[in-house]
Amino acid sequence: MQDWNDLRYFLAIARAGSLAGAARALRVNHSTVFRRLNALESAAGVRLFERLPQGYELTEAGEEMFSSAAQVHELMDALERRLVGRDYRLGGTIRLTTTDTLAAHFLHPHLQRFRARYPGIVLELVTDNVLFDLSKREADVALRPADNPPPHLVGRDLARVAWAVYGSPDYLGGRQTLRGSADLAGHSIIAGDDGLASVPAVRWLRAQVPDQAIVYRASSFSAQLAAARFGIGLALLPCVLGDPTPDVERVLGPIEALTTGLWLLTHADLRDTARIRAFMTFMTDAIRSDEALLAGRAGRALRQ
Repeated sequence: MQDWNDLRYFLAIARAGSLAGAARALRVNHSTVFRRLNALESAAGVRLFERLPQGYELTEAGEEMFSSAAQVHELMDALERRLVGRDYRLGGTIRLTTTDTLAAHFLHPHLQRFRARYPGIVLELVTDNVLFDLSKREADVALRPADNPPPHLVGRDLARVAWAVYGSPDYLGGRQTLRGSADLAGHSIIAGDDGLASVPAVRWLRAQVPDQAIVYRASSFSAQLAAARFGIGLALLPCVLGDPTPDVERVLGPIEALTTGLWLLTHADLRDTARIRAFMTFMTDAIRSDEALLAGRAGRALRQ
């Protein structure tokens, strides 16, 4: 094997079971994965995968290679993290992952001020509702609502993130005031779709209301807020999203059972990198200055 990078392609195919899945994981096109696999098998002089209708399966030789390749790849990842951790320049790139809601409705004023202070640092933002694997350098820093972040990461719990139920004045009209979560079943409910099923607030709402009460589903909380603004129904939203919006009202909450921490996380090998350390320090102060907004204490009074 002349290129250690071929291991990444081999492992990605083995884990995904297909060229298309490997291409998505590696953020390259299908033909690149196909070409690298053919070159690897040619250099090794052995077929590593069986091409089956249901996907790519490891041959006996591939199985033997997989365990060794996974160990080598982990060592290479660890080496890269340690080398990056020795980079003391206030320059370079920081890849940040967070939720779509925090990115679109909360984070950018803080990122703008960070960029003004550190113009040599380039920011890359990846939004997703799953925690990227920082040990594999899928991201350098994560900002995530969580109570129990992965133990291999280091970071700070910066604030409490509160949730409440919101509706528009047009929808609320003469409808009865909500006294508790049991009253939700009598309303038209806006909910998250299956793409948000891992979010605790989405699971909580589904447990509170019958299916027939859900009249609208959306794949983002921004879209749910828009639906609530136009009077489609009530939406369960983070207070940082609902409270600043002038044409919806908080009608229930904050709901204590849904309040979580907000963690700023990085890998232990990266925490001494100058740009990562500067980002962690700056964002800690910036986000803690907005703690009341995140915790639902800076919004308007609950509708009575």
